[in-house]
Amino acid sequence: MTFENRRDIMENQECCMRHKERSEEEYKSLVHRLNRIEGQIRGIRGMVEKNAYCTDILVQVAAVNAALNAFNKELLANHIRTCVSKDIRDGKTETVDELVELLKKLMR
Repeated sequence: MTFENRRDIMENQECCMRHKERSEEEYKSLVHRLNRIEGQIRGIRGMVEKNAYCTDILVQVAAVNAALNAFNKELLANHIRTCVSKDIRDGKTETVDELVELLKKLMR
């Protein structure tokens, strides 16, 4: 799906969910990370199917966890720099409470 197609779909959605307009650079970076993680997951499934040794699989699972954490860090940083900063400038202080709750969930 191209960046332009994604933007058209987002504009035509009729739902009550909030949306975030991402730059093409941010979008490509996040999707690239997710594609790599998806490939790692497929690799783990292949290892299980081939009866790979448990510790070898566990090492790959740890790599996927690290990749997901890196994705979360990038997304969170972008969220704070854009959405949270804008809301604070606009006087929407409830966004800070939302961020605090999000951080609690992420740190479980």
